[in-house]
Amino acid sequence: MDSPAIRNIAIIAHVDHGKTTLVDQLLRQSGMFRENQALEERAMDSMDLEKEKGITIKAKNTAVRWKDHLINIVDTPGHADFGAEVERVMKMVDGVLLLVDATDGPQAQTRFVLRKALEEGLLPVVVVNKVDRPHSRPEEIHDKVLELFLDLEASEEQFSAPFLYASAINGWADREVNGPRKGMDALFETILEKVAPPKTEEGSFRMLVSNIDWNDFVGRVSIGKILSGSVKSGDWLYQIGQDGAPKRFKVTKLFTYTGLKTEDVVTGEAGDIVGLAGCEGTNIGETMAAEADAEPLPFVAIDPPTIQMEFAVNDGPLSGQDGKLVTSRQIRDRLQKEVKTNISISVEETTKGTSFLVSARGSMQIAVLVEMMRREGYEVLVSRPMVIYRTIDGQMCEPYERVFVEIEEEYMGAVMEQLAKRKAKITNMEHHKLGVTVEGEIPTRGLIGFESDLVTLTSGHGVMSHLFLEYRPYCGEILTRLSGTLVSMEKGKCMAYALDTLQQRGKLFVEPGEEVYMGMVVGENPRKHDLPVNPTKAKQLDNMRSQGDGKGIMLTPPVRFSLERALEYIDSDEYVEATPHFLRIRKRILDPHERKKAEKRLASAE
Repeated sequence: MDSPAIRNIAIIAHVDHGKTTLVDQLLRQSGMFRENQALEERAMDSMDLEKEKGITIKAKNTAVRWKDHLINIVDTPGHADFGAEVERVMKMVDGVLLLVDATDGPQAQTRFVLRKALEEGLLPVVVVNKVDRPHSRPEEIHDKVLELFLDLEASEEQFSAPFLYASAINGWADREVNGPRKGMDALFETILEKVAPPKTEEGSFRMLVSNIDWNDFVGRVSIGKILSGSVKSGDWLYQIGQDGAPKRFKVTKLFTYTGLKTEDVVTGEAGDIVGLAGCEGTNIGETMAAEADAEPLPFVAIDPPTIQMEFAVNDGPLSGQDGKLVTSRQIRDRLQKEVKTNISISVEETTKGTSFLVSARGSMQIAVLVEMMRREGYEVLVSRPMVIYRTIDGQMCEPYERVFVEIEEEYMGAVMEQLAKRKAKITNMEHHKLGVTVEGEIPTRGLIGFESDLVTLTSGHGVMSHLFLEYRPYCGEILTRLSGTLVSMEKGKCMAYALDTLQQRGKLFVEPGEEVYMGMVVGENPRKHDLPVNPTKAKQLDNMRSQGDGKGIMLTPPVRFSLERALEYIDSDEYVEATPHFLRIRKRILDPHERKKAEKRLASAE
């Protein structure tokens, strides 16, 4: 297909503003999607984790055909932790569909991704979604988007972007707020009118690898937009790394993306987005070319990782009882595989040889990796998120983030107090129909665990988003956990009799019959120190005490943590033990005597 008939667009928006639903509707109305297929399936969210969490984690390609045109669409994640997924696809597209909620307006991630798109010179098409909702305010949101364009120094052409008003769930988009509300034709027409055909160059084949996929039959698939020339299955090409060293390989398969599936094709032309198989060692950001001396194509600069977590081999007493992949070699191989497809993650091995430091954009990104590993049968110990410090001009600096918090007015006092404790500086506050939007600047350390506290403080009504700002001088100690723990000093099964006594000391994390071991955290102590306890103690029977005594034991249901919440909850001397079916919190040093010695050594060193 000639490039004038092709359009390449990326959809960018904040979490839950309707990106994936909109793509589903475009697929349906172009005839690529079965009419009777339920919209709730969210065709583009193909990973189990994406379906469960209701968010997009990996950038994905699809394409729709409409009136003799091919529209390649890239569905991108909306959470700041997965920003690298968005950044790298900017080289594949020629325009962006900016989707904003008609109630919430542009959010942190909207600003972050839009800035990247505008810097690349891409023209946006703005879709104000969910205008049929009771609290929608499309006119106000229109003005807010224009203010955002001004803030981000958009060009005159970008500032004159077309606006459409839509309800993705109901399958319509109009040029006016009160349009006919029938079908997506106005959106298709606007994309064809306003988004330029792909820019191609003269010369032999060149393509920048912007994404990596996996095919069970042919292995690694390199995805990108063909900048010049054409490619056929069976061609010999060169893989050129960022260092410029060429490596020859043969194209074994060529794919294009149509609807919800890939299609084998014989030839790919300049301007189209294709997948190439045949080069096993390729990485994102590398160039594929027909000539060995071709110039490597420039790649979008990616923001640096700000969070680091330690992955260690599970050395606890219950190791290997739940998962099958438990050795350091297996964990190392899995992490290295992740690094090849996720350029925002880096891994380095510690001197111990049984643990690895994994650096990423945010704790959620690493939590998703741990969750994927659990489901694949791995057992691993994971530490609390630690920020990555840097020395700038001889001064120790730490990462800061811009934070946006949306709350109802009644919760404002408690949330502001929590932000102050975490060393946040409030920069803006806006009152609107739905409550208050608080904008501030906060050390990344202060953000760790804040989302969980926000849910508790606002009874689940608070919404938080954040994006990386810059490195600033270290701002002092931040205390985020004021409680201690109840630590088991025995191995065995928990007894109701023992737990009945322990629940008077604090909140319990375990229930009767659950396996515990020495050094495992079984509950929370309201006081700052850790308290050794014995949850396995059985009731001693004698002539005066019968088996039937005490049958009226009433235990409070234990606190159950999600993986993200557990990682934020633990202290620096603790690990989360993640196995396929269990999440346990434990001390790094299980033996209480060794733990005491380590604490004394640490205190004397300070």
